[in-house]
Amino acid sequence: MSTLWHAGYVQTYLERDVRNIRQIGDLTQFQSFIRNLAAQSAQLLNLADLARGLGIAVNTARSWLSVLEATYQVIVLRPYHANIGKRLVKTPKVYFTDPGTLCYLTGLRDPAHTAQGPMGGKIMETAVLSEIFKTLLHRGVEPRIYFWRTSTGSEVDIAVEADEKLVPIEVKLSSTPRPEMSLSIQAFQADLPGRSTPGYVVHPGSIRLPLGPSVTALPFLSCRDMGLTVQIQSGHAGRVCEAYRGESQSA
Repeated sequence: MSTLWHAGYVQTYLERDVRNIRQIGDLTQFQSFIRNLAAQSAQLLNLADLARGLGIAVNTARSWLSVLEATYQVIVLRPYHANIGKRLVKTPKVYFTDPGTLCYLTGLRDPAHTAQGPMGGKIMETAVLSEIFKTLLHRGVEPRIYFWRTSTGSEVDIAVEADEKLVPIEVKLSSTPRPEMSLSIQAFQADLPGRSTPGYVVHPGSIRLPLGPSVTALPFLSCRDMGLTVQIQSGHAGRVCEAYRGESQSA
């Protein structure tokens, strides 16, 4: 049923509506563009290479990507830059906003195979970013979300900006969080001591525990199952899990 739903969604929205918005003539090329873009979810996006592989102009690829971003089908995550005396990666990353659609477009049907395969970590990262992005939008807050990566490979998957502070978030597929998973967040905090807040390692397990100074392991699935969400509190920067089921019921 889920496969049929996503097939219908891709056909009616991504292929028909988006195609009409940009008056896309070659549907086959557009389909290939979407599927190749999905295969690069949670990765650095080289649009020139993608366009070259599909035999289309870079401007065409840029135009198709812009309409997907404007209609909230994808999130283009820009790198955070700061004058900290280090060379930082400037290439953006792309994410599909719906993990189910991402799995459909990449041909993943079996949940166990999906979690254990090469796309497992990317899908988990996509799911976490999508929840943060949608939660902020639903609360009327403009999402200001980045990633951080140096030329030497140090990286924080997600950095959420609020009140001139940055909340660093790492996403791990392992359900057993370990202290070494916090090292990239600690490096981020050391490089941006005046801007960084305590950070979080989000994982699919059920354990919440400290992993190091100002870094906490936080279970994503338990938060979702309990009706919890990620919120950037107004008035100060901080990442919390807040029970909002009662709030939404009383609204």
